[in-house]
Amino acid sequence: MSAARKRSIAARMAMLFAGLSLLGFSLLSLSLHWVLARELDRHQRDQIQSRMDDMRYMLEHARPPGIGERIKAKVDALTPSDGRNRYWLWSEQPEFRFGQDLDEVLAATQGRQGLVDWQGAQRHLRLMRLDLPASPSRPAVSLMIGMDYHPFELTLRSFETAVLALTLLGTAAMALAGYWVARLGLMPVARMSEEAHRIKPGLAKQRLLLPVLPQELADLGASFNAALERLDVAYQQLQTFNDNVAHELRTPLANLIGQTQVALSREREAPALRELLESNLEELERLRKIVADMLFLARAEQGARATQRVRTALADEVALTLEFLDLLLDEAQISVRVEGQAQAPVEASLFRRALINLLQNALQHSKPGSLIVVSLKEQGDSVEVLVRNPGEAIPAEHLPRLFNRFYRVDPSRGNSGESHGLGLAIVKAVAQMHGGQVFARSADGYTSVGFSVEA
Repeated sequence: MSAARKRSIAARMAMLFAGLSLLGFSLLSLSLHWVLARELDRHQRDQIQSRMDDMRYMLEHARPPGIGERIKAKVDALTPSDGRNRYWLWSEQPEFRFGQDLDEVLAATQGRQGLVDWQGAQRHLRLMRLDLPASPSRPAVSLMIGMDYHPFELTLRSFETAVLALTLLGTAAMALAGYWVARLGLMPVARMSEEAHRIKPGLAKQRLLLPVLPQELADLGASFNAALERLDVAYQQLQTFNDNVAHELRTPLANLIGQTQVALSREREAPALRELLESNLEELERLRKIVADMLFLARAEQGARATQRVRTALADEVALTLEFLDLLLDEAQISVRVEGQAQAPVEASLFRRALINLLQNALQHSKPGSLIVVSLKEQGDSVEVLVRNPGEAIPAEHLPRLFNRFYRVDPSRGNSGESHGLGLAIVKAVAQMHGGQVFARSADGYTSVGFSVEA
């Protein structure tokens, strides 16, 4: 259950909210930290500069005698006892020289402008230096003023702690809010799932109600309904297929059983038994052919391709096929004319099998004395093989379904002999194995059925 929750959309959206919130809070905190640090530096600089201006005014306008003593007295008055603000003065004359660690401070600020960080014995100070040239009342001096940076550091650390806590709390709050919003937003998905669970096999026409779905789920619902529709069609086809298989197999099996039972009902002479076995063999051959054709169609539907294709003159293959069917054509008193020339890479055995099925289908629906035309025609990147025979027109609604297994235009019409309703289905399979398709047309007293292969 915990693994499923980790993979849930709500949990992932909550983590996304948390990640975006953390990023946003972090960027905001860094920006505020940068602004605060700059403001603290500016504030400290302004304070030191203010003290520097006061001392500069005194150094520039003070009059002797005793100017050094007066400056030192003022510095002592301005320096707090905690040592947070400190003053240094250096000159060639000892009278204008005072301040603890004067040499170190003088070296730290030598040649540097602005604020200078200096770590004293007890405090971290920010220093500023001012060099004044000699005047009539005093020699050249260097004034250094230092201010303790610790209070500013405490302010910055307190801000960082507060911002960190607010960032973590804000991220957690946004994660919880994101999870709640995601669960609320996914409620239509949950209702859609419950509705889908209520669809049972016995309720074939039940579908999701698309008008009540949100816009974002309408396409998903439509796709789901389309999938159900395809499943219904496939289920109906499977039922029809099972019925047809049972019907096709029942007849020869019934014949075998009936003939065998009659033969066993009394003693038979050897010629009668031989005749019975020959009849049973015909029925068994029919069963074998049905099973073989079914296995071939199953292999084709699983995506099998013609792997032994050789570029061949199709007219030669048609001639060989007609030679194979020569006796059958003579008995039916039907002639065949071949039109066109074309070449294509085909597997000869499969091509002949499809062509035989087309010719047998044309023979079955042609009257004696009819002419069947086999035409070969190149169409772009494919070659069409078309068998045309005279006969009754086939209604347009039946044409796309002629290549379905066991499909008959007239369901009441029975087949016999070699015809068991799989011939045109095999033609379709052969076309698909050669990267082609099938087609059928019926008009003006002629029916044309054929297939194409890749050129």
